[in-house]
Amino acid sequence: MNTRRKRHSSPWRIFLLLALIGTFLYLNQVVVPATPPLFIPTPTPTRSPEAFVNEGEQLFKEGKLAQAIQAYKQGLLTDPDNPATYVTLARLQVFAGDYDAAIENTQNALLINPNNPLAHAVQGWALSFQNEDLQAEAAAKKALELDPNNALAHAYYAEILLNKEDFGDLDKAIEHSKTARELDPSLLETHRARGLVLLNTQNIDEAIDELKAAIAINDKIANLHLNLGFAYRVRGDNDLAVEELLTAFALNPSSPEAPTEISLAYANEGQFGKAVQYAEQSVKVDPPNARLHGNLGVMYYRNQELDKAINELALVVHGGTTEDGQAVEGLPLDYSTVAQYYWFFGFALAKSNRCTEAVPVFQALLSGVPDYELAVENAQAGIALCQESLGTPAPTPEDEVTPTP
Repeated sequence: MNTRRKRHSSPWRIFLLLALIGTFLYLNQVVVPATPPLFIPTPTPTRSPEAFVNEGEQLFKEGKLAQAIQAYKQGLLTDPDNPATYVTLARLQVFAGDYDAAIENTQNALLINPNNPLAHAVQGWALSFQNEDLQAEAAAKKALELDPNNALAHAYYAEILLNKEDFGDLDKAIEHSKTARELDPSLLETHRARGLVLLNTQNIDEAIDELKAAIAINDKIANLHLNLGFAYRVRGDNDLAVEELLTAFALNPSSPEAPTEISLAYANEGQFGKAVQYAEQSVKVDPPNARLHGNLGVMYYRNQELDKAINELALVVHGGTTEDGQAVEGLPLDYSTVAQYYWFFGFALAKSNRCTEAVPVFQALLSGVPDYELAVENAQAGIALCQESLGTPAPTPEDEVTPTP
């Protein structure tokens, strides 16, 4: 029998086999996963900055303010060196009430281009809502120095002048609002600025027309509906006022302004129960705000809920803490609606047989706002009411005590 000799494995064969195995593993683990499958479309390319900007512009036209802001932010992520995008984003953030973010974005724009007139204008506009009057006006003047025919700059300057604590520049505000509208009557801001100026000059019918024109351009901006609702309330159209104010509240539920105005509109009609409900809602939105407690106290008083009225109005006059632990700082007596809160507080105390507390409040009105005719009349009537109730003579000026605000 022939025997077969045992074949010894060649080292080269083993090496070749190992190389083939390694190549297979590499292809299987690295190359194949990275290779797109056949007949499947390749991924969509990264969107261009212009695509985000166009999307933001369209969303704003559709009244989708929050989504528009996000689109412009996405545009800046892909193109962080475009000053126009920063300015447009800031403009929308002012409409949304996000003034800090708006100021930051105008600063970003000015870092890229210090001579961008619209960046200065929008920055001034945003600053005015934070009571930075001097900076706001300086920014508006710079914008108009760079571009005297910029309609938006004139519109923003008109609002900046309106937002100042004094109204000494009302004539300038009127002129800038007129100029803005003449330069570009198609802009939302030119109608808005003109409407606000007319509202502040008591030209209510014309103000309503301008605010409606602004809303026709974009009907999803809460502040426009808020001011239109206020204008309707002043004119006595309470149903229309409530309709606009409810829209404003739905668009911006984090602001107490709309429910406060709704409470006043219902009070105009003598519907004090509903007025109380919305005044309560405004306090829930901003519990530390003493003026909101003052409005609620007045509504409680008119709804014959004297104990609740006293509790709320005491927070205005003396300050204090709410039932849920919110600190409220009292308001010093002045010639604004604060004086009204004082005399309602005095009458609520007087009608609750607490004249020893009421009389000092009325005396404070006589000494604190002596030129406010209505306040003086109410204070005198309140003191007479307490005099009759207590059977004592009216107090002399030497006996007057001013309550601690």
